[in-house]
Amino acid sequence: MTAAPGTALTRIDHALLRSTRRTLGGTPAVPVAQGLSHFGEHALGWLALGAAGWLSGRRRPEWVAGAAGVVAAHAAGVVVKRVVRRVRPALEDVPALVSTPSRLSFPSAHSCSTAAAAVGFGPMLGHLPMAAVTGVMLVSRVLLGVHYPSDVVSGAALGAGVAAVVRRRLIGTAARKA
Repeated sequence: MTAAPGTALTRIDHALLRSTRRTLGGTPAVPVAQGLSHFGEHALGWLALGAAGWLSGRRRPEWVAGAAGVVAAHAAGVVVKRVVRRVRPALEDVPALVSTPSRLSFPSAHSCSTAAAAVGFGPMLGHLPMAAVTGVMLVSRVLLGVHYPSDVVSGAALGAGVAAVVRRRLIGTAARKA
């Protein structure tokens, strides 16, 4: 997905990148976004949350299904990223504010795993709070200048879809065994 510089998607992506940085760039949103970036790296923060939920001893099959959805969604995002090979934003006026493990951008793996966590952990933690966290993560990736808006929206859709399938399969399997 290497859209030509003059395409409508590219123009919209660039405009939203610049607008997000102008609006939030000099605010406390930047260190929050940087913290979220570290939390979401390789989905490790979400996996730690799933492990903590499992350790609580309650609703263990749901915590396992949620964590499995996060792993599957993150993996799907990485595979798609390697196939598509879209390069991260490189706008002089929107430099990256965090380092990244690769130069590939589409889809956002952080968005994949966060949306998957919202689907998988939402029943235990609340759907609304998890949806809010997902929205904040998506904006943070754009604010940090490491993803185009189309990367994060696509990543969230992929992650939520993968997690929903995993959850349905695993929870359905557990219910049939019970």
